[in-house]
Amino acid sequence: MSILKHPIVTEKMTSKADLKNKQYGFVVDKNANKIQIRKEIEKMYGVTVEGISTLIVYGKKRNRSTKARYITGQSPNYKKAIVTLSEGQEIDFYKNI
Repeated sequence: MSILKHPIVTEKMTSKADLKNKQYGFVVDKNANKIQIRKEIEKMYGVTVEGISTLIVYGKKRNRSTKARYITGQSPNYKKAIVTLSEGQEIDFYKNI
């Protein structure tokens, strides 16, 4: 099973990638550490990783009322890695489309 689940392609992460610091976001396996994430990204995309920041995003609580009862739930938790690449490196997520 791959450590990288999928890239985060949002307006905020795209603007971070366009700036000088070249940061990209990925949703990763909850048990993965920074060394494993670094090796996987360097192998998959052929770039040099300068730094990695990881964080766990907790899911939001959701409430909904129906005719029968009040339903509570939660969106899933996930781990996010923000990867900083070396100068002159970049990742193109859309080249294989």
